[in-house]
Amino acid sequence: MIDRRRLLLSAVAGVALAGPAGAALARVASPGSDPAEAARLNGILDAMFAMVLAKSAMAATYMGLDKGPNAAAKARLDMLTPTDIAEREAFSRDFTAQLQTIDASKLAGMDAVNLATVLYDGETTNVGLDHFRFGNTGSPNPYRISQLGGSYRDIPDFLDTMHSIETEADAEAYLSRLDAFGDLLDQETGLVRADMAMGIVPPDFVIDRTLTQMNAGLEAAPAESGLVTSLTRRAGEAGLEGDWAARATAIVSDKVYPALRRQVALFEGARPTARHDAGVWALPNADGYYEYGIRNYTTTRLTGAEVHQLGLSQVAEITAAADAILKAEGMTEGTVGARLAAMAKDARFIYPNTDAGKQQLLDELNVQMAAMQARLPDYFGILPKASVDIRRVPPAIEAGAPGGYYQGPSLDGSRPGAYYINLRDTAEWPKWTLPTLTYHEAIPGHHLQITLSTEAQGIPTIRKLIGFSAYSEGWALYSEQLADEMGVYQNDPWGRLGYLQSLLFRATRLVVDSGLHHNRWSREQAIQYMVATLGDQESSVTTEVERYCVWPGQASSYKVGHTEWVRLREEAKAQLGDRFDIKGFHDTALASGGMPLEVLKTVVGEWVQSRMA
Repeated sequence: MIDRRRLLLSAVAGVALAGPAGAALARVASPGSDPAEAARLNGILDAMFAMVLAKSAMAATYMGLDKGPNAAAKARLDMLTPTDIAEREAFSRDFTAQLQTIDASKLAGMDAVNLATVLYDGETTNVGLDHFRFGNTGSPNPYRISQLGGSYRDIPDFLDTMHSIETEADAEAYLSRLDAFGDLLDQETGLVRADMAMGIVPPDFVIDRTLTQMNAGLEAAPAESGLVTSLTRRAGEAGLEGDWAARATAIVSDKVYPALRRQVALFEGARPTARHDAGVWALPNADGYYEYGIRNYTTTRLTGAEVHQLGLSQVAEITAAADAILKAEGMTEGTVGARLAAMAKDARFIYPNTDAGKQQLLDELNVQMAAMQARLPDYFGILPKASVDIRRVPPAIEAGAPGGYYQGPSLDGSRPGAYYINLRDTAEWPKWTLPTLTYHEAIPGHHLQITLSTEAQGIPTIRKLIGFSAYSEGWALYSEQLADEMGVYQNDPWGRLGYLQSLLFRATRLVVDSGLHHNRWSREQAIQYMVATLGDQESSVTTEVERYCVWPGQASSYKVGHTEWVRLREEAKAQLGDRFDIKGFHDTALASGGMPLEVLKTVVGEWVQSRMA
């Protein structure tokens, strides 16, 4: 998965601008576009990016633009005062209204793609603003704070991995942001308290998981907190003299920890009366919320019932394929899930759950990634310039974090892409499951797709700030299939079984996501279904199910997107025959940047027509 939220309201992105800070990219109208209308569109899109850069200090840091004339941004966080929230909402409404005045019939090529893509994002955001005034308004995340979101979780990682420290000014800016962190926690606590007064209270098990992580952040003495040691370590490496440890410790002790304890107290107070119902159907004034989540994450108008049926049919199909491999390897007794469970416990496939074992796992992932890198030129004409690192999820957040996720690079070379794997328990990662995870999160999956998008020339920068889960997660699943088609499992039936289990996992998500939020399944029913179907450990499955509870619709985006990527490719093959070029298909679809699935259909269709001409 990609560890990113929709960005037009939060204005946070893992991308970089190809050019001077704030500079608009030089673009000409696409062939077939009316030059005046294209120029008007580009003016609006450039103004949108300029506004994001002006209003979001954290976006400036993510993009490597918190220097030079924009250096003051490095000392600020994105706050949650009523004024800040109102400005972000006005941003979405105002610019969406401007885009709606563009005559789409006068645009062609990339101009048409740009308009359709950004307009879809704005209109979808506004559905949330108009109908659901709770949680992260404008996106289908009903709980502003959970085990997967909230400043308690996001800001320490942001300060440690995104805020560079090379000069004394950088260190001072870090202290300013650390001080603002305490204020941000309290602002967030106030918003959650208001939500809770309306009945928007997370399920009891979500509160438990969230409190576990919050309290873990309070375990260390202030002087030993990662918020302090990150600054002192990096200031020392940069040779910066100063009383950084004492000043940071005072802020953490006097401001950050007290604010976090107030947040803990709010959730502890809500816990005794919290419901156990898992789905958003149980929330007040949430009719249509799950359908909004489906629209947001899958960029389709599928209903909950349609998602559920799609999942059931794909689970049956993939289970049959896995069954064939298991039988060929002599495993014939029990359900597919039971046989997968037996394999998952087989000692020959398990790394030792020690520091040495975890390092061995990381080392072997790097070997797999290097081998895949050598295959890419046969399937892609354009490859990313930025590299990708494989990293362990920080132990402080691994209890509630997903199994693996990707974080994009910056183009200025200061930060590579990163593929994070959760190593809380190596038993959750049998060796036969790991190659597919690497192909999904790194190459040819998220790293290749996201980096090619950010490095692409001519795409308005604002488009690089908008993530479409069905496009990106669908591509990552397609990449798993592509790896199989490349022949990486030719002599590795266990590895191919890992690939099929991954597909089965995502098909199961369709069933469980819709089960929770449309069919009103309980958390326990969802866990039992996943364990029985996949054979996964209950600890791993429980984390997954609890994730689906707080991100309604997101889990469905993977397989919905994958299904469409494959359908479009096979349709193009059927139409083009010998003229079909796999490199051209990939380069065209990726160089156009992230987009809704309907827009992707148009892009591929136009490529097919160009090849037939």
